[in-house]
Amino acid sequence: MSIEKEYLKVVRERFTSIKMLGEKTMEQLSDEDICWSYNGESNSIAVIVKHMSGNMISRWTDFLETDGEKPDRNRDMEFSEDMPTKSELMQVWQKGWDCLLHAITNLSEEDLVKKVSIRGESHSVIEAMERQVSHYSYHIGQMVYLGKMIKNDQWKSLSIPKGQSEEYLKQMLEKHGK
Repeated sequence: MSIEKEYLKVVRERFTSIKMLGEKTMEQLSDEDICWSYNGESNSIAVIVKHMSGNMISRWTDFLETDGEKPDRNRDMEFSEDMPTKSELMQVWQKGWDCLLHAITNLSEEDLVKKVSIRGESHSVIEAMERQVSHYSYHIGQMVYLGKMIKNDQWKSLSIPKGQSEEYLKQMLEKHGK
């Protein structure tokens, strides 16, 4: 397998993995929970999701052909608190991820060295994808942290629960025959 093909496989897996963390966070929350924010300067999960989806649709629509900041994007509106239900939020979430996953699934190995533009700044396709992995991971981390704050002792861990690292390592080593 070529390094390019391996990279495309890995980046698809990373995007899918961070998407799953966001979804597992939102599964634990109510309609009211998704709109909670710590203070007036903080974003709720609903706002973060709207922002991420708006970014995804802007960045990944016609990814190789047009600037990643589309003229019809209203970024400031992404930060308004107007998402009344989790069901509606999940539709917004899925629309963004569908756009992203469609775009990266259709990339070829040769596309990785092409140049794309984001707000007029030139990036290699690899650089643009890494920029977005980083950006979305940052926001998913915020969502997970908010979920933990909201649910407190009702939170169901999305990774290795506290105090269970050794047991988890043992299970993984056994699973992989080590």
